[in-house]
Amino acid sequence: MYYVIKRQDGVPMTSFIGFQVPKYIASKNNENVILEFKKDGKSQRKWVKKEDVILLTEDKEFFFKTLNQFREVEATQQKLVDEAQAQLNESKEIFSEKINEEIDRFSEIKNSKDVPDLLKNVYN
Repeated sequence: MYYVIKRQDGVPMTSFIGFQVPKYIASKNNENVILEFKKDGKSQRKWVKKEDVILLTEDKEFFFKTLNQFREVEATQQKLVDEAQAQLNESKEIFSEKINEEIDRFSEIKNSKDVPDLLKNVYN
């Protein structure tokens, strides 16, 4: 049995999946690795780009150790992304509140009797 860790391209991040494969075919002259699976007693082949294969090993313990390291990194990075998104949302809310305060203040000034008619005509 072989163990594979494959890069999964996604938006906005790259993630990784790990799985077992009974057989694979690779060559130096080809850009792909062919992974052969058994499903319902039939062989099925899936092509994977060599550059997307992070690990291909027979060592089950090393596979799980490596996969867990990738998962820990993914979890840490996702936490950072979530925190940044929350901070961005808070900044947007603060910005929106400040803009609305300024618009309200400007509207009060614009509608007051002290503002010359020339400015009232420009902004109405």
